Amino acid sequence: MISPPPVDIDARFRTAAWTYFVYGVLYWSVALYLQLTVLPVRGGLLFWFGVGAAVAVGVPWLLARRRPGFERWVLSRRDFARLLTVLVAARALIVASIAVHGPLSMRMPSMGAGVPASQGGAWIMAAAAAITAGVLARAAWSRDERAGPRA
Repeated sequence: MISPPPVDIDARFRTAAWTYFVYGVLYWSVALYLQLTVLPVRGGLLFWFGVGAAVAVGVPWLLARRRPGFERWVLSRRDFARLLTVLVAARALIVASIAVHGPLSMRMPSMGAGVPASQGGAWIMAAAAAITAGVLARAAWSRDERAGPRA
């Protein structure tokens, strides 16, 4: 019986970290662009852009390699990646729904005085989220050969 080649789990997590970084910067940049061109910039919103930038940098930092303090007190890197996979996949579905149906007036106002959000842009953002969720899932559910056989 031929056994599958060993999986370099750290390489998969590094790939997931870079993918999430690109995804985070893309989403952050689009949100900043929309805020600066369509919606007025207010002081409180600037705080949330700072939080978004911290997430775009902090999440990949946590995924890239094992962090003993984080893994001991919060979540394992694998569980963190699984949680992110679910959240990013949900975002991909929501943004794809917006691309198909347009923004829902009671939940998400149209951008800029009734001008609907771009359908093409929504598809691009949904695709970016779906790809990121796939890469995260690949890392999160990969079998770590160093841990030995599963029971």
